[in-house]
Amino acid sequence: MSVTDFAALNLSRATGAGLDPHEYLRVTGELTDLDGWGEAFMRVAGEHLARAGQAATAISSGEHFQVAARWFHFATLGPNRERALAAAEADAAMGRALDLLDPAARRIEGRDFAGWLRGPAGAAATAVVVPGLDSGKEEFHDVIGALLRRGLAVFAMDGPGQGVLAATTTVRADYHRVVGRVVDELGVERVGLVGLSVGGYYVAESAAREPRVAATVAVSGAFRLDWDDLPPPLRDILVQRAGGKEAARRFAGQVDLSALAPRIASPLLVVDGGQDIVPGMVNCEALARLAPHGRYLNVPHGDHLLGNARPDWLATAADWLRAALT
Repeated sequence: MSVTDFAALNLSRATGAGLDPHEYLRVTGELTDLDGWGEAFMRVAGEHLARAGQAATAISSGEHFQVAARWFHFATLGPNRERALAAAEADAAMGRALDLLDPAARRIEGRDFAGWLRGPAGAAATAVVVPGLDSGKEEFHDVIGALLRRGLAVFAMDGPGQGVLAATTTVRADYHRVVGRVVDELGVERVGLVGLSVGGYYVAESAAREPRVAATVAVSGAFRLDWDDLPPPLRDILVQRAGGKEAARRFAGQVDLSALAPRIASPLLVVDGGQDIVPGMVNCEALARLAPHGRYLNVPHGDHLLGNARPDWLATAADWLRAALT
């Protein structure tokens, strides 16, 4: 794939994650081949770190750290020999941002998860935001912000094979075991889940098997994966995150919600984009139909992760989750 095509493919995702579109187009437009992706994005992240150090106020410094974290994260999506370093830098920059912008944020880690808990003490309910195959907790600031503004406590996490843990762990299809340990560590009786991309599968699988999941939102999720039909770039990502081709093939074979969907006893909202068509990845209309309390929201012009259609679903999903939990 050419660098032009790759940049265009990720434009909606990048802008939805908070990267300035003009800066993104300028940086990617200067690339002559895809091999320079990681280095270029880490360079821009470093520029934002420098601005953070020169900022006149703590708020400005924190905002630059936050932007740097996103650029470091997006440096992991393309070719990058220093992908593990970029993920670690994203994690560190977000931590520095929260120290300044949200000092009450609390770092919580376990053997296969890491993230920050934010929100009011004594919040009526807690939501956990679960990223996808190659995403991380630094990417979905708008989702986190929407939930925080509605008074929920929010734990934004990386799990196995994700974000800062990608270098030391591999993806697993039985994600409910991770969610169970997260709920234990949070010390709450129940949680709501928001999962994005393959994270949509993770939260649906967890809702079917972890009784403390009280409500779930799956955005651009995977109902089923078919390894033989997956496009080569997606296969390559899965091989990387699973730790090898055979492990990736096994993981893909386990991603199937056909039998699990009817077991989801709690409320479920499924959000899909009508333009989100990935060979080998079946969207989640069937999940909403098979779940006893499923609701389906399809945005016809929405792409994967619906970064091009935030007004059409984000506020609705955040309101729905708050109501379902409180």
